[in-house]
Amino acid sequence: MFDHPVWHYINFPYQPGSSSNSIPREILGEENIIFAFQKNLDIIQSNATNSEKAVAICWLFHLVGDVHQPLHTTKLITNQYKEPEGDRGGTRFYIRVNPNSQTISLHKFWDDLILGSENFQTVRNTATKIRVSYQRSKLPELRETQFNNWAKLESFNIAKQKAYLNGKLSGSSDKNDGKPLPPNYAATAKPIAERRMSLAGYRLADVLNKLFAKR
Repeated sequence: MFDHPVWHYINFPYQPGSSSNSIPREILGEENIIFAFQKNLDIIQSNATNSEKAVAICWLFHLVGDVHQPLHTTKLITNQYKEPEGDRGGTRFYIRVNPNSQTISLHKFWDDLILGSENFQTVRNTATKIRVSYQRSKLPELRETQFNNWAKLESFNIAKQKAYLNGKLSGSSDKNDGKPLPPNYAATAKPIAERRMSLAGYRLADVLNKLFAKR
């Protein structure tokens, strides 16, 4: 009920220079983040016990957040990161934020762009600041209400274009020796992450309001 590692992502393959391998395709029956979202929606709307529904609601919170992190939807396929696993959503693509920084994965870099602290007040202040900058009226993407499209049409394309720089970003497969990110990469990525976080918050609210509006 609680531990489902494969529910946190879907690995749409991105192979630079090969359009046939860069089109998001769902595998029917595969347990992934799209499958998990629908499954938990179904539980909430079923005759399941209150405890089961409570767990499902917690999953909705988590999954809506995860699907807006671009590297939760994508795996890079290259000669360096071979099929079928690729770079596993950037978790095996090692970088350094600066030449003298410690090596981390590209996935962790994108995870930590906003949530770099576990302090409640710090997180609350950050959320308040982001909400002021990204109001609903400034987010035309909110017209898209389908979870699978948040993955396919948004996060996957952001991963290709902004995270992997259309295949031009250099990474290392050595977890002890990451490649330095290009200048301004972090500065460009941060507002993208803030926008994705804002979209996730508004969309989660919309999902919950729709689910419980008549109760």
